[in-house]
Amino acid sequence: MNQTNGKNRIKSVLKWVLWVVLIQFLLFNISAVFYGYRLTYFYNATSSEQPHSKNIFIKTWDLFAGPRFQKSVIDEVPHFPFETVHLTTRQKLTIEGWYVPTDSARGTVILVHGLGQNKSMLLKQAYEFMYYGYNVLLIDLRAHGNSSGNVSTLGVCESEDVKLAYDYIVHKGEKNIVLYGVSLGATVIAKAIYDYALSPSRVILETPFDGIKSLFEKRIRMLGFPEEPFGSFITFWASIERRFNGFTQCTSKYAERVKCPVLLEYGELDQIVSTRETKQIFDHIASKQKRLVEFKNAYHEFLLNKDPGKWRTEMSVFLGNDSSFSDGHPGAHR
Repeated sequence: MNQTNGKNRIKSVLKWVLWVVLIQFLLFNISAVFYGYRLTYFYNATSSEQPHSKNIFIKTWDLFAGPRFQKSVIDEVPHFPFETVHLTTRQKLTIEGWYVPTDSARGTVILVHGLGQNKSMLLKQAYEFMYYGYNVLLIDLRAHGNSSGNVSTLGVCESEDVKLAYDYIVHKGEKNIVLYGVSLGATVIAKAIYDYALSPSRVILETPFDGIKSLFEKRIRMLGFPEEPFGSFITFWASIERRFNGFTQCTSKYAERVKCPVLLEYGELDQIVSTRETKQIFDHIASKQKRLVEFKNAYHEFLLNKDPGKWRTEMSVFLGNDSSFSDGHPGAHR
């Protein structure tokens, strides 16, 4: 009798353990559905930020459902005469840009911002390129700044935005086109070259991430959750919600079709993109004229702000103001 009761107790315990595991699995997935949606959706900006509730139930729900992100607001315009450009995607989204011409320009630089940012945040970099003698075109990716839409596909569909900007400059008769992107912008540029066989003169990639899954994992870690299995769950559900395969999107794969000279810059202490990811992207770049530059003590941030002197030196060399890069030899600089 005692042996029978012991077996029944074991079965009962196992049954409860299985129920707990099943419930946890379901809760993980339900939470991942919310996070997959919210991490790829930018709400229209409101005039005032909603105060954080002190109610424990609301705070718990907010943690379970994930943060809400607003579209970043344009808070500055170019200090030089500029033209506001509107481009239209296949889905009838409007991509807004600023075209700033320079007298006797030697080419045009197209600047692409990072996730959650907008074109006004790259004005400082734009002025640097103008100083080097380039026209500049800054664009808002879809769901960012003054461009329409609310959904970001983290680079999957945004490559069309870069293609439209590139075509706009080509139609002006420009032959020397440089693409400059930060974080998401860098990844989008690589994918645009991969998707549309663009042929820029030079490419500058600053702190690109290698994959959507790794991006989700790092963002989740910063929110206080374990990277796994939550990162995989979010990638899975975001892929279903946004109709892409987040597990196969890979900047290092896109880099295999980048054949022009490339400058790849990254921060030593980047908390979003690992050094291993960066070097993997660099190794896959098809061009033999490529340069890898590490910024000491820099996080996932604008590297121009972190070390202006080094940033300017590297740009001057890369853009041809200095002959040391034009020899055709790849290299890494620290």
